[in-house]
Amino acid sequence: MKNIFKTIQENVNTMKARSAWGRAVIVYAQELLEDLESNPSLIEEFNEGMPIREKDLLSGAINWEDYSEGGCSLIYNEEIAERLCTPSELEKTNFGKRHPNKQEDWIECQTRALKQASDLIINLNRK
Repeated sequence: MKNIFKTIQENVNTMKARSAWGRAVIVYAQELLEDLESNPSLIEEFNEGMPIREKDLLSGAINWEDYSEGGCSLIYNEEIAERLCTPSELEKTNFGKRHPNKQEDWIECQTRALKQASDLIINLNRK
């Protein structure tokens, strides 16, 4: 039996990104896949052809905002900023002490990155 889950993991682990944001999305995708590994029966279902669904990645959260706000990922602004930003962006935001932009706080930024990581995994699963 082909190990589809491992193939997806390998694809994510070998991805390269040019931007800090892209690298962060890959790290979030790696973490989401690591979380899935704790459920062997689900992994078996994926390997038998069941697609990975967003709800599988959410670990019981309602949506990515709930996942992010609920502490399922990084919880401190400084940590989120460090993951998502270039060194110059980090300085501009005073290492996460200031909001990343006028529309979002750090948790909302992380929510957006988590959604992109989820989409990345789901799209890899379709191929």
